[in-house]
Amino acid sequence: MLYAYTAKNDKGETYSAEFEAPSRAEVYTKIREEGGRVLSVREKKYAKVGGSLSSIFTRVSARDKIVFAKNLSSMLTAGLSMTRALAVMEKQTRKGALTKLIHELSRDVGKGVPFSEALRRHPTIFPPIFVSMAVAGEESGNLSESLNVIASQMDKSYTLTKRIRGAMIYPAIILTLMVVISILLLIYMVPTLTATFNGLGVKLPLSTRIIIGASDFLLKHTLSSIVFFLSTITLAIFFFKSKVGQKIFDVISVKLPVIGVIVKEVNSARTARTMSSLLSSGVPIVSALEVTEQVVPNHLYKKALSEARAAIQKGETVSMVLGRYENIYPPFIGEMTAVGEETGKISDMLLNVASFYEDDVDDKTKNLSTIIEPVMMIVIGIGVAIFALSMLAPTYSLVDVI
Repeated sequence: MLYAYTAKNDKGETYSAEFEAPSRAEVYTKIREEGGRVLSVREKKYAKVGGSLSSIFTRVSARDKIVFAKNLSSMLTAGLSMTRALAVMEKQTRKGALTKLIHELSRDVGKGVPFSEALRRHPTIFPPIFVSMAVAGEESGNLSESLNVIASQMDKSYTLTKRIRGAMIYPAIILTLMVVISILLLIYMVPTLTATFNGLGVKLPLSTRIIIGASDFLLKHTLSSIVFFLSTITLAIFFFKSKVGQKIFDVISVKLPVIGVIVKEVNSARTARTMSSLLSSGVPIVSALEVTEQVVPNHLYKKALSEARAAIQKGETVSMVLGRYENIYPPFIGEMTAVGEETGKISDMLLNVASFYEDDVDDKTKNLSTIIEPVMMIVIGIGVAIFALSMLAPTYSLVDVI
């Protein structure tokens, strides 16, 4: 990242400058080494050179980015230069958006721009972890290995997300069908029965009157009901995408039965694998925590990682901080991190933690699908029973009328 800072030297003179660093912590360290005192530090956006403007409109799928990293790693390992490897990939790629992206990367690298900086010019495509791993690879002289690690990390994250979404598709479809069928019954079936009941003058139970009232409202205010329904859905989507809504959703998601456990394990796996990938590539632990903080979506985990980063700078350990957040991080991750810190193999330990939770989430999502099916059947059965009884109950009164 490029940072602009203002500092004061030992003579009391104020000066400003820019510094390329993986994190704010590195900027503070540099200024202190120079004998200065930091007044302010802010992240500075790179000038949108060349293809960066077009990156806003470029959409590259997660799978394409994984394949891109793997192929580029293989070519660099085989001995090809970066410019030649990108040129070969540009010729082989058939997808328009990806071809354009590789062309822009190849052009920037050909002009002498470091590969990591070329990636940074496409912030809507390449996440912070991708850029940080590229920086670490360039500094260590082993960019091909760093690309291979990030491809593996992104692949695991992509697979995990896909499995969770897959488990949620079935209940979403069933609930949608239930709503559609209920609306159709209220519009077409209930009015016919209502006319019969009114003609005979029978006394209707409360549940029947509620269903008839809903049916009458839909028939008389069909357009208004549609607008209200769509507006409610739209507002709900916008609310949960807002900062306040996202925070509320984050808190609720970790407290839900069954789902909450999966959410915790998914975020724990993502935290552990991201940090393991960065640390194994030589990224300093403070910078690794900063990048991981940007990778995890839940604000509760962002807060924990931010505190861990601040604690590390004060001399504490990551395991000590994670131990204070047992409400979101399972104790296992704190214990394994502590062992890694003691043995000097924190990267390996975090990798084991990530693999453990990814396998556990995989099993639980499979079981979740098995559990959801009978639950949904029970919900459907209760709904059908309530509707049927509400419509059939008045028929007993017809016997007295007849």
